[in-house]
Amino acid sequence: MNDSYSILIIEDEKNILDFMSRTLKANGYKTTTVTSGKAGLSIINSQCPDLILLDLGLPDMDGNDIIASVREWTSCPIIVISARTGEHDKVAALDLGADDYMTKPFSPSELVARVKAHMARYKRLVGSNAQQNDIVEIRGIKIDKTARRVWVNGEEKAFTTKEFDLLTFLAENPNH
Repeated sequence: MNDSYSILIIEDEKNILDFMSRTLKANGYKTTTVTSGKAGLSIINSQCPDLILLDLGLPDMDGNDIIASVREWTSCPIIVISARTGEHDKVAALDLGADDYMTKPFSPSELVARVKAHMARYKRLVGSNAQQNDIVEIRGIKIDKTARRVWVNGEEKAFTTKEFDLLTFLAENPNH
């Protein structure tokens, strides 16, 4: 199962949001759902999901602004799911840092296949980077700087961006 993977779905159309959440939960993923960009950014900053499914046409902001903001500090996979089918829309999202672009409508099997592929790729990326000293361990705390994840005595904990940065700094500079 994929219980350890958390997926944030940012989609303002309730029926599509529910469909994606049910589909992913049926395949063992843990999902969090929001219907606005601001709520999505708040969840991203506080919970650091493993993958983001993002609609571009949100009521309070453009999804491309979310991509740009998220890419300032994390490389977690972002899959855009949008009704925008124009080439310029796709290219703009990918240029900003989206990892994939799906157009509506889409099938449940395509959604799950793309999520699995991106999670496998991200897991390999994080694993290879972790071997380059991007893991800090001290006094029961394990910090993965690449994935921006923290475990305390084996249990994963969520931190805001500032909390994560401060914790990492302190762990890398013990007794100072």
